[in-house]
Amino acid sequence: MLYTTVTPAEKRERFRELLAAPEIARFPGAFTPLSTKLIQEQGFEGVYISGGVLANELGLPDIGLTTLTEVATRAGQIARSTDLPCLVDADTGFGEPMNVARTVQELEDAGLAGCHIEDQFNPKRCGHLDGKNVVDTATATKRIKAAVEARRDPNFVVMARTDLRGVDGLDAAIDRAKALADAGADVIFPEAMADLLEFERMAEALDVPILANMTEFGKSQLFTTQQLHGAGVSMIIYPVSLQRQALGAMERLLTTIREDGTQQAQVENMLTRKRLYELVDYNGYNQFDSGVFNFEVPETPDA
Repeated sequence: MLYTTVTPAEKRERFRELLAAPEIARFPGAFTPLSTKLIQEQGFEGVYISGGVLANELGLPDIGLTTLTEVATRAGQIARSTDLPCLVDADTGFGEPMNVARTVQELEDAGLAGCHIEDQFNPKRCGHLDGKNVVDTATATKRIKAAVEARRDPNFVVMARTDLRGVDGLDAAIDRAKALADAGADVIFPEAMADLLEFERMAEALDVPILANMTEFGKSQLFTTQQLHGAGVSMIIYPVSLQRQALGAMERLLTTIREDGTQQAQVENMLTRKRLYELVDYNGYNQFDSGVFNFEVPETPDA
């Protein structure tokens, strides 16, 4: 009830355990606090919070327009709604090394279990778009060193994302990943890998875990959990899947209302009122303290 009873420190410890485990960790992307309830119920290991998704929810493209305050606030709302560890996209760290340091501490305070910081120019663009600009190795490693030095909880995961694969090729991306790991990155996020062999080569070249981004309509194929695990991947994110599915359903509903004059044809595809009440735990709130605050949850059909 209210928020999770699992502390941020416990979630960070859990995140470290997941990264060290032989099994692969799956982090679907949440775009609202309520969507974390579904992710947790389905038995996933963690929650991912995409910078692109947060920008899109504000009606903005993913080109570095969101601020640290906006990201930390929304990510914190999402993180405290679930028992699972949450990884957030911190873009380029919202500035130079001192800004990166502040970013990490703000995200720690917001209850996140970790963040990833990338090596694009600031402002950045979506990792699966063409025409990206990537900073030099010295600049990229300074960001990671600043993040590592700034964290107060040693279990807060600092992940380094490199977009160099789409600019200078796989060998350059591997060299950059090694430098980022040497700078202190706990995990490497190699963006826009072309195939399983590239994931395998990246994993073999590093002594830290790697992440696979299974976003739809991107540069990478949508490989299965088993395929990625076999290639040496330790963690998978599905950053925009829930948002895309939800928006597709909204669009279909609005079209139905416009064309039919009623939503009736789409009602069978909706989450029922009963199910929504279960997700937000009406009964738990009702039982909290009936002597202070009480209400009746109506008996409703499954509608």
